[in-house]
Parts: sequence; structure tokens; C-alpha cells
Amino acid sequence: MKVAVIGAGQLGRMLALSGYPLGIRCEFYDRSADTPGGQVGPITTGEFDDIAALATFAARADVLTFDWENIPVSALQPLAGLVPIYPQPAALEVAQDRLLEKTLFRDLGIPTPPFAPVDLRSDLEAAIERIGVPGILKTRRLGYDGKGQARIMKRSDIDAAWAQLGGESLIYEGFVRFSRELSLVAVRSTRGEVAAYPLAENVHKNGILAETRAPAARITTLQRTAEKYVRAVFDRYRYVGVLAMEFFVADGKLIANEMAPRVHNSGHWTIEGAQTSQFENHLRAITGLPLGSTAARGHAAMVNFVGRMPSTTKALAVAGLHLHDYGKNEARPGRKLGHATLVAPTARARDTALAKMRRLT
Repeated sequence: MKVAVIGAGQLGRMLALSGYPLGIRCEFYDRSADTPGGQVGPITTGEFDDIAALATFAARADVLTFDWENIPVSALQPLAGLVPIYPQPAALEVAQDRLLEKTLFRDLGIPTPPFAPVDLRSDLEAAIERIGVPGILKTRRLGYDGKGQARIMKRSDIDAAWAQLGGESLIYEGFVRFSRELSLVAVRSTRGEVAAYPLAENVHKNGILAETRAPAARITTLQRTAEKYVRAVFDRYRYVGVLAMEFFVADGKLIANEMAPRVHNSGHWTIEGAQTSQFENHLRAITGLPLGSTAARGHAAMVNFVGRMPSTTKALAVAGLHLHDYGKNEARPGRKLGHATLVAPTARARDTALAKMRRLT
């Protein structure tokens, strides 16, 4: 079985590594061959909007997927007659636009922060009048890891926010005073089989995921609710593949922030911490294989290495630590270079080890 992967970042790399034991071979398409995915599988280089090159690439595979959600949907649509594409481009299109995404959540009855589209300065004024402050002004497209956002904590912040982001298609969202951030990684196969991992608790720094603990504490009711919300998205699109949904917890209830139609950073703990990793289950789902168990093996933690990698010697001196170096050729501030995970028999033991992992960053 051959899987074509558009995008060859660290997510693609981990997909390929999980596929080899199953006899699944991943080939990549990216703008450069010097990528994490290109180190572990064949790679074709070209622009993401080069439909002819993408068609030649896709035609060699049994199924096509992607590891990056900013691929032009207009470039994927002509490929649908050549090869099955999972997740479906319709779901990708919604996830690429924060306004469409929040509208989807609202239509499906999934709680989300109050929001309003903003194209003009007068739209922002009207949105703030209706929703109030504090709030966050965001670009509708292409923003990720905290990029393309400006906080408006008081009305005097409007000028600076507009100077930073004005001129693009924007969305204004009411600020959620949350107690913690959770994410659910779930998967649906071509056979209609659905499985969900335990909710994970996440900590972000400067808009970038810093660490994850799974399973999150005190989540029995929230787990059922989160799975219901994700199933609603699955049903809307007859979705195939892994989907991640991020939530705020406010007053004990889930508020959906965003979704990602792909394997997700907050699910990296599943490589060592679950019976079947999110990467293997994504490949199982899109190739029609039975899904694997999503049960946790114990209590897992993950720490992202952003901007610099730790000393390998010091990292591996932490008992039970598993190091993942993405092999990127350049370290720079804000760039994800790798991560580490560990699995412990109890939450207390995990958190003790996690404190040691934090000191590596």
C-alpha cells in the first residue's frame, strides 16, 4: 500500500515511520527536499498550487493525505478523480478559515466563543460593541502557533490591533476565561469505525504548545461530551482520518477553540503512551484497515522543544524518556525541533518526571 502525503514536515515523518511495520509506504510532496519527511521516504518537490505536478505525484499512490492544513483546497479538488483523498477537502476547507470553522461549531451545537467577521475598522467597532472586551482579533486564514492574533484587552488597544492586522479578512472572538486547555484526538476509518483517545491537557507558551499530559485529570463527563462534538463533525463530512479538536474549559464546560483535520501535536504522546499511536491509526483509517486500540498504556507526558534541542546525553539521562529529534537543519526561535515523551504508572510519577523534562527546555 502506497500513501501520498502532501507536506513533509515532522508529522509526515512520523506517519511514515508508523507505516513501515504495516507494510505501508509513504511518499512525500513538498517545496523542498530538505525536510523531516524527506529523510525517511521518497520526496517530490514542487509548489503546492502546481496541479499538474500534484496529479503526477498522486497518481502513483493508493490514497492521498496531508500533514499541513494550509494546502490550497483548489489544488486538491482536481486530484479527487485520481485517488481517494482523506481527510476530505471539504473538512480541510472549513478548518482553514476561522470564520467557517466557528460557524460550523455553532451550526452543530458545539459551544464556541462569541465571534463576528471583521473586514473593516467599522466591523471591528461593531463587533466589540456587541461582544465586548476583552477579545482577540485574528486573521481568518493561515494563522497558527499564536501567529496572526492581537489581543484587545481594553478599547484603547483597538488602534494597535488594527494597525497590526487590518487589511486582511479577520474574525473577532470574545475572550474565554478558562481554567485549562484540553484536546481530543479521534479517528474515523473508511469502514465507519470510530475511536477516540483520552482527553489530554495542554499548556501553551507564546501561542505554541509547550507540554501535554494524558490522560487529563477529572475528565469522565468531559470525555463523553468531547467525543459527541467530534462525532458531529465526523458525521457532517463522513470524515476519514484523524481529527483533533481543542477546547477551553470554562465553568466546568467545554468551549471549542479550533479543530485540525490531521494528526496533531497534542497527540504525540500516543506514540509511546497509547496502544496504537495517532499516526498508525490515521494510516489504518485511510487505508481501510481496522483501527487499533486508543487506550492509554499509563500516564504520559510530552514536552515540545522549540527553538533549540536539548543535549541528547542530558535528555536520555531522564529515566523513561523517549526523544524525538525531527532532524531539521536550522534552529530558530519559535520553530518546533523535536519533542520528548515519557510514560509512568501513576500521574504523580509522571508529573515528577515531567518536572525533569521541563528543565531540558
